Amino acid sequence: MKWWGWGAPEKRFELGEDARALLAAELGVAEPATRVELESVVLPDAKPLPDSLARAAADGLLTGHEDRVRRAAGKSYPDLFRVRSGHPEAAPDAVVMPGSAEQVAVVLRASAAAGVAVVPFGGGTSVVGGVDPHPGPHGAAIALDLERLRHCEVDRTSLTARLGPGLRGPAAEAALAEHGLTLGHFPQSFEYATIGGFAATRSAGQASAGYGRFDELVTAVEMVSPAGRVATLSTPHTAAGPALRELIVGSEGTLGVITDVTVRVRPAPAVTRYEGWFAADFESGAEVVRALAQADRLPDVTRLSDVEETRVSLALAGTATWKRSLLDSYLRLRRRTGGCMLIVGWEGEPEDVERRRALSSRVMRAGGAVRLGASPGRAWSRGRFEGPYLRDELLDLGYFVETLETSHTWTRYQELYGAVGGALRDALAAQGTPGLVWCHLSHAYRDGASLYFTFVAPRKAGAEIEQWRAVKTAACEAIVATGGTITHHHAVGRDHAPYMSAEVGAVGIEALRALKGRLDPAGIMNPGKLLPG
Repeated sequence: MKWWGWGAPEKRFELGEDARALLAAELGVAEPATRVELESVVLPDAKPLPDSLARAAADGLLTGHEDRVRRAAGKSYPDLFRVRSGHPEAAPDAVVMPGSAEQVAVVLRASAAAGVAVVPFGGGTSVVGGVDPHPGPHGAAIALDLERLRHCEVDRTSLTARLGPGLRGPAAEAALAEHGLTLGHFPQSFEYATIGGFAATRSAGQASAGYGRFDELVTAVEMVSPAGRVATLSTPHTAAGPALRELIVGSEGTLGVITDVTVRVRPAPAVTRYEGWFAADFESGAEVVRALAQADRLPDVTRLSDVEETRVSLALAGTATWKRSLLDSYLRLRRRTGGCMLIVGWEGEPEDVERRRALSSRVMRAGGAVRLGASPGRAWSRGRFEGPYLRDELLDLGYFVETLETSHTWTRYQELYGAVGGALRDALAAQGTPGLVWCHLSHAYRDGASLYFTFVAPRKAGAEIEQWRAVKTAACEAIVATGGTITHHHAVGRDHAPYMSAEVGAVGIEALRALKGRLDPAGIMNPGKLLPG
């Protein structure tokens, strides 16, 4: 992956003339941003590691400039801005790449004894500061890169697979495909995120309605903590007390290092069918999705864009003017002017897909949605992982672009949507950089759904981090004030840690601190993440 952005160096997303014209007309022409060369990135001098830790790392110890730069940050806006400008906020003093769970244990014991912070590192795709290599109260910090832990053992009879935390999404799917199976977990970060990262952050994928969120797929997990190994049995269910598995999944590297994940898998789908539908507005579209969820008719993929995302997405995707005119004409014939795009998809055996599609379509039509056909669905499928590449292009052009997500019950869903969208627009305007704000619903349940916001504005040259912090804070405070979750699937990391008390309460924070104190007595595991303070 690019050290300064997303994806392979040769792959990029180029905005068309219509998209550039839209940005210039609605946001103004931003001051283009430049990227420094790799050798010009300024890192703090590396602190020497104690001999005991160096011996524990053995041949997995890396101390080169590029090795440290590549583990100096995740992929949030402040992460990318700092790295691209050549001044990451921090950098690991060294990188350790263990070759086994046993070596992980040895490294953690040596780190705890020496007072060296340990930051577990998978694909480095965190957008909430989850892999920021801050030492906290310790003198030094290492990035513990799990790339070498990439085993895959399939139990075809039980439809489970034991996976190493260093496996990236595509590698895991390729290994499972040899057995005719799939995990079905496809977040936008799929190309580079890892199995360990999915588990550590409670990831959700684009087809979670059909396959389940990652925490629902995990049937057993192993974690090596500074205090020792913690593991759960590989059984479909247990009533033996509070779920220890649930404490490990979502722990974000603050309790230990996830070294083994057993997941439920399924036969790979024989067919996939994605379609586009159009709702009159976001409120009625959300009602359609609620009806689908509560009637157990949700497609495997369900994504509802609001009016602004629908409009901007068509332009940024390079949809030709004549095609947009045809869409407008098609909708007018059905007494519609504008509205919201709804992408739906079904995966599985042909007969099952057609049966479920017919049942879902009946609900969508009853809710007033208009079918557009397969073309929008195919377009979404082709570009489902392109968002991070588009962000790189916008950063090059000088725009501030960031995302955040939350969720709430259906009763308060529209309230949360209005509060967060309003807070983002007001905060951008207060910074002197009015911007575009759009949103989509990407995960639905019987009792509620998620909201995923994207916002773009000209960067405030010379005060980019202050601009980001002011806007992010305003949105987070709106989420908390409305009773929404501070994160639906991006995790807590460093950026959301101040809001965890609102999420779980003071006693809940004390309980998590007590657990961390038992498993990580020296406090070396991923300082500053998950827990406030």
